[in-house]
Amino acid sequence: MSGAPQRAVLLLNLGGPETLADIRGFLTNLFSDRDIIRLPGGAALQPLLARLIAALRAPKVAPLYGAIGGGSPILALTRAQAKALAQETGLPCYVAMRYSPPFVEDALKEAAASGAAEIVALPLFPHYSRATTGSVFAEIERARARLGVKLKVRRVRSYPDHAGYVAALAETITEALARFSEAERPKVRLIFSAHGLPVSFTREGDPYVAELERTIRALEGVMALPRWDLTFQSRTGPMRWLEPTTRLTLEKLLAEGVRHLVMVPISFVSDHLETLHEMDILYRGQAEAARAVLIRAPALNDRPAFIAALAQLVGSAA
Repeated sequence: MSGAPQRAVLLLNLGGPETLADIRGFLTNLFSDRDIIRLPGGAALQPLLARLIAALRAPKVAPLYGAIGGGSPILALTRAQAKALAQETGLPCYVAMRYSPPFVEDALKEAAASGAAEIVALPLFPHYSRATTGSVFAEIERARARLGVKLKVRRVRSYPDHAGYVAALAETITEALARFSEAERPKVRLIFSAHGLPVSFTREGDPYVAELERTIRALEGVMALPRWDLTFQSRTGPMRWLEPTTRLTLEKLLAEGVRHLVMVPISFVSDHLETLHEMDILYRGQAEAARAVLIRAPALNDRPAFIAALAQLVGSAA
């Protein structure tokens, strides 16, 4: 429309270490984020404690990234999503990561320098949590203040039952189920595996679990799902996390004699350590040890149906 402000898209994710050498810095940034982790000693001591924790954890995490090629593919995948989304919408699309380059501030600076007057903040988290969407939205506001830019921000808060997103997710599940024979499919058990969250978050009103359940209900409305379980993976630290865990649920199903399984990375739209190591190596190995077959539904990545859904979200952003 003539006279409309120039719009750009910020495609938001948490990021990840591209190389083994990047792990320590990534973890330092993660543990420095007081929006999700409040280390003892207050804000003044958090950066120091974050560096100490990162130094201790980096050697333990490095072999995991080594097993998936020496680093996370999330930046390359997010850039591919941004390129496809720019082609779909005709808008400039910038990658903005919370804990690794290019950071949110870098993306905002680039968008402003290009002449954008308005941005659509589009998180690659279909389900809202203060640990993900809440954190990146808060960082956008801090970065705007630091830069002194007056960009108008339109936000996509979440999209757990958006028809396009659900259709894209259904595609991946259908593809996974198709890898079993017609005789095997009635025996298949579906495991939806989502990133874990401390129980305290949900007690304080975080809608993450409720939004995961909305996605599953929406999937049931567009396809015939096998019997399913919603589980949680990737817990860190001593606090109580959401249950049931993916590992223990899989262990229970295998003990019950289930031998045909599909695992769906429900809260992960891009391949990362959680899909490539936890699901493809650890959980699949757990199933194979019991002589079971575990098929992982592919991540959405830059699947055309998912990019089309993101484009619809950009167009309707408030």
